[in-house]
Amino acid sequence: MSPEQLVQLVNVQIVPISLFLIMLGMGLSLVPDDFRRVVSYPKAVAIGLTCQLLLLPLIGFGLANVMPLSPELAVGVMLLAVCPGGTTSNLYAHIGRGDVALSVTLTAVASVVTVFTIPFIINGSLVYFLGESERITLPVAKTMASLVVLTVVPITIGMVIRRFKPGLATAVEHRVKYFAVIFLALLIAFLVYQQRDTFVDSVISAGPVALFLNMSTMLIGYYSARLFALNRPQSISITLEVGLQNSGLAMVLALGMLNNYAMSLAPAIYTGVMFITAGILVYALGHRGVAQSDSALAQQEN
Repeated sequence: MSPEQLVQLVNVQIVPISLFLIMLGMGLSLVPDDFRRVVSYPKAVAIGLTCQLLLLPLIGFGLANVMPLSPELAVGVMLLAVCPGGTTSNLYAHIGRGDVALSVTLTAVASVVTVFTIPFIINGSLVYFLGESERITLPVAKTMASLVVLTVVPITIGMVIRRFKPGLATAVEHRVKYFAVIFLALLIAFLVYQQRDTFVDSVISAGPVALFLNMSTMLIGYYSARLFALNRPQSISITLEVGLQNSGLAMVLALGMLNNYAMSLAPAIYTGVMFITAGILVYALGHRGVAQSDSALAQQEN
């Protein structure tokens, strides 16, 4: 197999199929109540979705304008900003003692809503950063259909399996989570190899943007939740949902739909950044939770 054929295989088949499996795994963890919580807990869901679907793209757009990025990296930042949530945020919410149900609900709802927002925001970003002369666009109807196939369909299939085969769903769900981590690691390694001549320069340019985007969105998520008097677990979940993006979907858009490796580098760099910052955050939250439990136990004994 020639290098060109390998690249085509990765872009057209391996990456989309892998994302389909990851979204299927997310569906295996969902039940209809996850969507009903939009009505049951409207304030928490509204705050989380506002941060994910409105503030995140605005912050990403601002950073892509202010920071010295190439047009392709700037579009990559926007791809990342319009793909909120993901299965990783649910796992981190669990480890960090957040409200896992809220985290799952935000991920599920955002995955459906972004089917309709991604084509318009990205097309606007392509025109804004690349100019009309480049003529790179996402066909709106085709993109929506592709996103439905890659997100809504596997989530639905997973929920059906969860409904009728809960034991199977539980067993497969854990394996898919491990697969998601391995897939992202291998995809990033592949991108580094493909862009080895420019990757270091891309990290120097996009690394600070990725870090600032991650840290600022997590802070905004946390303080927005606290401002509206949400409890600590809900605040933790919103923090992680806003700060951890669906970088796998962003890379699928760059590689499979825009056929542009340079645009996939910003999501790849962000993946490494968010794993580190979220890991530090949940580690700190875990130690704080243990300390609070020990303090409460000591007070009870006294």
